[in-house]
Amino acid sequence: MMRLASNPDWIYLLREIRELYRRSGAGGSGKIRSHQRVVRETISKVLESDAEVVEHEPEDKPVTVHLRRAMDNGREGPTRPIIRTLDAVLPQLSWLYGYEKVPRGLAKKYAFAEIVGNRGPVLSPELTLGLVLFGPKCTYPAHAHDGLTESYYVLSGTVSENDEGVWAPGSLIFNPPGRTHRITVSDREPALLAYAWHGPKTKLADQQMVFTRAPRKA
Repeated sequence: MMRLASNPDWIYLLREIRELYRRSGAGGSGKIRSHQRVVRETISKVLESDAEVVEHEPEDKPVTVHLRRAMDNGREGPTRPIIRTLDAVLPQLSWLYGYEKVPRGLAKKYAFAEIVGNRGPVLSPELTLGLVLFGPKCTYPAHAHDGLTESYYVLSGTVSENDEGVWAPGSLIFNPPGRTHRITVSDREPALLAYAWHGPKTKLADQQMVFTRAPRKA
């Protein structure tokens, strides 16, 4: 059994994510501030418990051809401390889809990699942390998370959620439980986001990843 203590690269990354949730503002929102605090405190628990680390077979997806560009873009922005620490663990990540059926066209423009959660590499039943990579011109269809509070931090590139503004590196996107959201990505550059989910352990362990179908027109 491996532990965090023998995998310092994961420790450094978790510290940087925790620091991101500490130093970034909440825009005066009590709900966002509470979410940031929960994420920080849970990361601290993971570190203090010397959580188990499991090895996964590294796996790429078509969209990972854009990963180097996304990382390079991130080195120039406010999230560069996390980008630097990500370099050490990238070869160990398994990029996945998370859906039984991926919509046509999305398979080449999207993938995610879990960092902390029930599937690891760093095991925790109380929090899910990961990365999501979008290719240029990606439209990530509308979806929602049952019972989970979610946040995205933009690490590189620019995205829009529900066509409500443009989010640049260092921005936080907050989705309370059940909120339907759709993400679009700029035409010319990929986008790399970190995400966090927290909520009941049962929801984290059995989160059903489904897209929301638009109602049929009469």
